[in-house]
Amino acid sequence: MNPERIVDLFLFAIPALITGLIAYYFFKEHTKNEDGRRRYLLHKDMQVNAMPLRLQAYERMAIFLERITPSKLLIRVSPISSNKEDYESLLIASIEQEFEHNLSQQIYISDDCWNIITAAKNATIQLIRKASLLEKTDTANKLREVVLSEMMEKRAPSDTALSFIKQEVSEMW
Repeated sequence: MNPERIVDLFLFAIPALITGLIAYYFFKEHTKNEDGRRRYLLHKDMQVNAMPLRLQAYERMAIFLERITPSKLLIRVSPISSNKEDYESLLIASIEQEFEHNLSQQIYISDDCWNIITAAKNATIQLIRKASLLEKTDTANKLREVVLSEMMEKRAPSDTALSFIKQEVSEMW
């Protein structure tokens, strides 16, 4: 083969190779952009469909927190007897039952929100247990009085969690 012919072959091959590489690069970028666009549209559709479910979960958790607010819980759950231990168990069982009824909502709300709701539930149970341990608390009605007077002095744990839910929902818009 003639050296001039080899040089001519390289001169023709180099532009073709450069054109091929540029075409490959543009095709790759186009494919990447299309994939990103499809993912964005899919994500957008999922958000539109999931938004009502998420809002419903926040609503249900707000109702849960309202129902376990000690003042409302004590009005809704009346003592069966004058035994304070029985009433304490009844109140705690009511809170746990409400919580278990709403367990599935955790998949629609943030981990931080779920942790705050769980902490509010546990703090409410702890408040009832502490009130029951006081010496002056000797009957179920006295337990109610002690818990209610405690709530007049400080905020209910569920109020803090409810504020967090409201803040998180407002950030969704």
